[in-house]
Amino acid sequence: MKILLTNDDGFDAPGIERLRELCARWGEVTVVAPAGAMSGVGHAVTTGEPLALREHGPGRYSLTGTPADCVRVALAELLADADWVVAGINAGGNLGADAYTSGTLAAVREGALLGRPALALSQYVARERSIDWEMSGRRAERVLEAVFTRPPEPEVYWNANLPHPEDERHLPAVVEAPLDPSPMLVRYRRVDDHFHWGGDYHDRPREPGSDVDVCFSGEIALTRLPLRIPHP
Repeated sequence: MKILLTNDDGFDAPGIERLRELCARWGEVTVVAPAGAMSGVGHAVTTGEPLALREHGPGRYSLTGTPADCVRVALAELLADADWVVAGINAGGNLGADAYTSGTLAAVREGALLGRPALALSQYVARERSIDWEMSGRRAERVLEAVFTRPPEPEVYWNANLPHPEDERHLPAVVEAPLDPSPMLVRYRRVDDHFHWGGDYHDRPREPGSDVDVCFSGEIALTRLPLRIPHP
């Protein structure tokens, strides 16, 4: 299996390196990721300026573009025969409404638009805690086993969010859950003529059984996202 791996944290982020190790057990991995952090850029793409591709070793590239740019360039110029597009492991959750702003999700959405099975993985970070990437990888491994072994579906991509349990030794179950449509609580602090974001990610609304609820309750939330919006 040939796997294209990207993210929105930058090509040298610890999460993508941990995921590269895991994906290498399933096949040949090519990394094409943004040269710098691109979190929250959504599905932005670059069409009015050139993109610089730099090789950092066999199968490892950085691109001066967005996560969606990385997938476009990789599938058009480097890995046209990719079997999967995988993004992550993102440092921070991509739950619910985050799907519309996340560069990580945009990368796999672009992969799905270009006809590839695609999966995003993100590690939710609990309040005032740091990520244990070794344990995060063990959780992500469960997702890869659950998704890579099922028949690919056209015009579908997957979003997985890993919980952050107090007991890092706990290996959670993979639970399929719908995307929570609840908006983030939008708050700003005004200082002189500037507005500073003041929302609280951890206290966001959560519908029972949704991806937010499942992840915040300590299990792995796996969400199936279709490209086509059904007609009413």
